[in-house]
Amino acid sequence: MQYNSLQDFLKTGRDALAKGPIALIFAEDEIELATTLRHHRHCGFKQVLCFVNDRYDMPGDLVGKVIRITYDPTADGAVPRAVDAISAAAVGQWMFYCYNAEYLFYPFCETRSIGEMLSYHTEERRDAMLTYVVDLYASNLDTTPTAVDLDDAHLDRSGYYALARTDPENDNHPKDRQLDFYGGLRWRYEEHIPPERRKIDRISLFRAKAGLQLRDDHTFSDEEYNTFACPWHNNLTAAVASFRTAKALKRNPGSTFDIRTFHWHNSVPFEWHSRQLLDLGLMEPGQWF
Repeated sequence: MQYNSLQDFLKTGRDALAKGPIALIFAEDEIELATTLRHHRHCGFKQVLCFVNDRYDMPGDLVGKVIRITYDPTADGAVPRAVDAISAAAVGQWMFYCYNAEYLFYPFCETRSIGEMLSYHTEERRDAMLTYVVDLYASNLDTTPTAVDLDDAHLDRSGYYALARTDPENDNHPKDRQLDFYGGLRWRYEEHIPPERRKIDRISLFRAKAGLQLRDDHTFSDEEYNTFACPWHNNLTAAVASFRTAKALKRNPGSTFDIRTFHWHNSVPFEWHSRQLLDLGLMEPGQWF
């Protein structure tokens, strides 16, 4: 299934949005695009939409299994525009969005589907879920100059922290149940990261509704969507294991020569298992057992 533009899909293919949850994958390049698409199909998403430049090929085994939409996710504001458009066309459906070389992990994802988790989250009267973008990186940049290596992926086991998210419209008082989270490569190499791009929190999972808008900082226009928990107890959170920052730091001429290795004393191999992320406190099972 292939569409020449987002408008073409919304005009002739929107019936594919009738069943959720739906994954939106934005391909900034070809790096690990195939594994990203396969991973999210394996999670149990009913539909996987791939927004990709027409110069990149779709892996043969995914043709007919993934909806390909010709689109340039690297254009200014392109991702929020696409998320808003799909959300408006699929009101009530749960959605997830990420980029290539990013992989969703949630508590017990090895034995439970994304649909099961979101059904429980819906029962808790939650319409969005906080995810932490956990930076992955290859330990040896001499042999892996792109910093992307699934077989040698590492992450930071510590160095994560949160600050109150202030409200400029309310004398900069802290917002209710909202925090800005930091850590990983964006913290260790902050001199190469613009301040507005240093946060690692993202509302990656959300329930579409009319008028909902995604902001450039990965928060939504509905402030309740941006909360990490409901008022009465902790809720589920998830993690997005991501090579995106490492890839960008090594691709950017302003930082690539300053970074010989991402490895440091708090680096540990990534086990590709939700248990490791739970043990490190990088996601929360809430009341779901």
